[in-house]
Amino acid sequence: MSAYYSTLGGWLIPFSRVMQLNKIDLAQALAECDITPKDFENQESRIAVEKLALLLDYCNSKVPRKDMTVQIARQFHPGMFHALGYAMMSSNSLKDALARIAQYKRVVSNTCSLLLQESHEGLLFQLNVVCYEDSHRPVIAPSVVETFIATIVQFAREVVDPELHPKKLLLKAGPPVGQYQAEFFNCEILYHQPIDAILFDSIQASQRLMSGNPLITQVHEKMLDEFLSRIDKSDLIHVVKSRIYQHLALGAPSQVEMATMLGMSLRNLQRRLQEKGSNYKDILEQTRKKLALDYIEQPHLSLGEIGYLVGFSSVGNFNRAFKRWTQQTPGEYRSQLTKLSEHSSRR
Repeated sequence: MSAYYSTLGGWLIPFSRVMQLNKIDLAQALAECDITPKDFENQESRIAVEKLALLLDYCNSKVPRKDMTVQIARQFHPGMFHALGYAMMSSNSLKDALARIAQYKRVVSNTCSLLLQESHEGLLFQLNVVCYEDSHRPVIAPSVVETFIATIVQFAREVVDPELHPKKLLLKAGPPVGQYQAEFFNCEILYHQPIDAILFDSIQASQRLMSGNPLITQVHEKMLDEFLSRIDKSDLIHVVKSRIYQHLALGAPSQVEMATMLGMSLRNLQRRLQEKGSNYKDILEQTRKKLALDYIEQPHLSLGEIGYLVGFSSVGNFNRAFKRWTQQTPGEYRSQLTKLSEHSSRR
């Protein structure tokens, strides 16, 4: 039997808005697609992607332009992606937000992987859809792929510029009936491509966002790690990271302490992390580094306070670790950030 592939029930937010605008009866549509209200009980509810595709096709059959994919995207709301949507909204840049959704994509769905690559052409955001093992058929339909890609473009417009358009769009599917894609994306669209991807302008994607707030992002990332550990108890890395977040301000827990928290032996913890290509030291180091880089952008926090918040017992130890991460001292790094911010505000 093929694995169960699902996505967040939060998609009902834009779906319901578009259905109301098009006078499509929500209750009837859900019944036709074998979807019950329980599928959308809360933000953490999951829905089979096959049912979401059925709902999309049903709605498309009710609108003359067959453009439900972009209509849904235009109704973007952060809540449709759980806490990830709000973490994206408070990211430092579009590039930062795209990296965040690539990192936490399992919160939204287990149907694909997301890859972010930068080259001389620009910033490429690529969607790699999983295929069923038995038939090798993609687990999500082209219309669902298009909806997700359009939603990412709409999100970019929300946080960067309402007039933003990608440099290029690459789709595995063929062209649709009508001109709605060209009107929405307003860029070159290449069909029958080997990948599904959006190419953004690198400079535009790196611009600092007015909505950026690292502290808010941290709060939501803690929620995301806890959420991932709940939906996949076997993902030990997220479970460990979640426990580190909980205890770091009181001092970094040792491997022995972590093993005890998780009810396993030290040897078992080490073995299971090694099987996942990781180890406790690296997870702790990455978590501390990420938090420190977020905290240091908050001018009300002293460098000493940041050191203690990320689990260092002395400022000297924090300074040495920070220089190992960035090749700069915390003071030099913050000074450079201040200069960049002042330069940006004068432009």
